[in-house]
Amino acid sequence: MLERCASFVWGPGLMVLLLGTGLYLSVHQRFFQLTHWRMILRRTFGQLLRHRTADASTQTTTRLSQFQTFSTALAAAMGTGNIIGVAAALAIGGAGAVFWMWISALLGMMLTYTENVLGMAYARTLPSGKEVRGPMAYLRFGLNSPLLAAVYAGLCVAASFGMGNMAQSSAVSELTYQAFALPHWGTALLVWLVLGYLLWGGMRRVGRVVQWVMPILSGVYLLGAIWVIVRHGAQLPAVCRQIFCQAWGVEAVGGGVTGAVLRAAIRTGLRHGIFSNEAGLGSSALVHAGGDSQDGITQGLWSMVEVALDTLVCCTLTALAVLTSGVSLAQPPGKIVSETFSSAFGAFSPGVMAVLLSMFAFCSLVGWSVCGEQAVYYLGGKRAVQGYRVLYGIAAGLGCMLSLSPVWALSDIANGCMAVPNLLGLLVLGRKATAPTHLPKADDSLAIMSKLRKKGGTELSKKKKNQECH
Repeated sequence: MLERCASFVWGPGLMVLLLGTGLYLSVHQRFFQLTHWRMILRRTFGQLLRHRTADASTQTTTRLSQFQTFSTALAAAMGTGNIIGVAAALAIGGAGAVFWMWISALLGMMLTYTENVLGMAYARTLPSGKEVRGPMAYLRFGLNSPLLAAVYAGLCVAASFGMGNMAQSSAVSELTYQAFALPHWGTALLVWLVLGYLLWGGMRRVGRVVQWVMPILSGVYLLGAIWVIVRHGAQLPAVCRQIFCQAWGVEAVGGGVTGAVLRAAIRTGLRHGIFSNEAGLGSSALVHAGGDSQDGITQGLWSMVEVALDTLVCCTLTALAVLTSGVSLAQPPGKIVSETFSSAFGAFSPGVMAVLLSMFAFCSLVGWSVCGEQAVYYLGGKRAVQGYRVLYGIAAGLGCMLSLSPVWALSDIANGCMAVPNLLGLLVLGRKATAPTHLPKADDSLAIMSKLRKKGGTELSKKKKNQECH
């Protein structure tokens, strides 16, 4: 029953809504993600090379630095789905699925950009002193709907316990058991201790650890994938041809167009791309809401880079490594990955990949804790966050021990339902999140954000007056 409900939620309607919103925003911004990619890189990675003095008003001990925010958001998105999930997508949808992953990523870049700009533009501090940022901000103050904001936050908390927590800890437990015969209770204890240490130190401790782990972890994996591709470089032209042919339903033999091949490639590629980068769910804006910067434009540009790295780089390299290696796709995804990387890691491939996948899954678990904290803080304040951290650690331990088929289904439902109010906000308010066409200075970006906030405040005042008159 739950599986059917999850399939219904993630059916064609939601896919069209997600991709249609991304296309609408891309057209409005004149495909900014394609035409200004150099400026995006200069405004993100380029700025990391320069000394920047942060705004004193945003310097707090509880918020993440820009690079910590980037690393944490990437950790929340990059998990086992970027590796095992890609292998599964290739087995179901063929090589053509890769092309449609690229399409979902390009459209998703504008979704995450808009989420972050609006999340900062409508950020408010309530009379109680509680800050409201991220999707809750533009749903509550942009759409003037506290109910939608609360519903979204509640769904986010549910998703953080399911897909963000127990599903990831279960993957860690299963991988370590298969590779090292480590009992599930041992993995549960280890996960609980490490996660407890991180969460007990708050968001800043999470950021300090993730900013080192994610770059090293991603670098080791990507170098391994590149080495596999180089080892089988002679197959690369044929694989690229296969990707583009199957993307449009063209069979490799005879050149005939097959509807089944086309449908499988589109359905699998688009859906996996959305699952991989989480664009449109609002999770990126939740993580960036915990950053120390009020510059929504910069946060939005960073979120575009995160989607590109997640899908256009990591998923693509994984797919090319699998396809060039020539391994059979008619076997379990984990086996596909292990055999693919045997040319890079030799006989140690199963163990090395188990460690890498476990660490990716654990980083996703940690990254999603930041998303959940933002939602819990909105619903219940600081005291509720403390309780959430305790429950989050307990859930991670249980995830290592329990059967998770119902959890996966419920997580899919919560994730899909998160997208609905979020996309509604993007459709109604998205035209306000104008993308820069030049390389603005930090002060220029803050000035633009200040105008957006004033405009949003004026709209809210008008709505309030109209309600009072009626």
